[in-house]
Amino acid sequence: MYIGCHLTIAKGYKRAAELALEVGANVFQFFSRNPRGSSNKELDLEDVEGMKEILKENNFGPLLAHAPYIINLASHKDRIYGMAKGILKEDYERLNQISIPYFNFHPGNHVGKGSEYGIQRIIDGLNEIITGNETTMILLETMAGKGTEIGRNFKELKAIIDGVKYDDLIGVCLDTCHIYSAGYDIVENLDGVLEEFDDIIGLERLKAIHLNDSMVEFNSRKDRHAKLGEGTIGLNAIKAIINHPALRDLPFYLETPNQLDGYKKEIELLKELRD
Repeated sequence: MYIGCHLTIAKGYKRAAELALEVGANVFQFFSRNPRGSSNKELDLEDVEGMKEILKENNFGPLLAHAPYIINLASHKDRIYGMAKGILKEDYERLNQISIPYFNFHPGNHVGKGSEYGIQRIIDGLNEIITGNETTMILLETMAGKGTEIGRNFKELKAIIDGVKYDDLIGVCLDTCHIYSAGYDIVENLDGVLEEFDDIIGLERLKAIHLNDSMVEFNSRKDRHAKLGEGTIGLNAIKAIINHPALRDLPFYLETPNQLDGYKKEIELLKELRD
């Protein structure tokens, strides 16, 4: 079972890998740069090699980089759209350089222009960024559907995938809190949700799971992560998710509101819940 959490790389990639070991993880997620800013520090290749040694020695699964929250690849404003493309392109090139398997991002907000407009902007941006020579896969994250978010349903994600030229480099990261808030009942009808995903997108596109409980009710369209077992999804559903035949071999990344000790406890809990 590949299970981990979100860790900072502020003190280096190697230190993040060491922290992952300390909490019992064998995968982890990190922001590709400052999550709420555009700054990015110079890459230390010696530090990256130190991380890779730890990953290899401890049989880690695939790492997941997360794009910063500030980007909006669906924006109609040229400055915001250009910044989003620039950040994604720069980070995508860097992640390919250091062989990070997955790069996840929130598709964006159409801000009143309509989902079709936003989807086309995302497609155009990705077609500028992806050359077809990369090895890192870009993952579209399932969203809760608040405001004018793109990615609130599987059809929107499918429309993006269909428009990307090098679609073999596009996958999906399923966030349990988000899809529950978006109206996909993973508590009472997990099989049905996964069947719908397979029919529309294809389960072969599903590459990663953000494993979170939810502070809000089903179909609320709100994004409020909760600690495992302390929300409306609950431990019974979490157990079913991590043991489901279609999901159990995927990497799970916790984004629960925790510090390191909390992540360690949740990772231990998940190992106990594993069949």
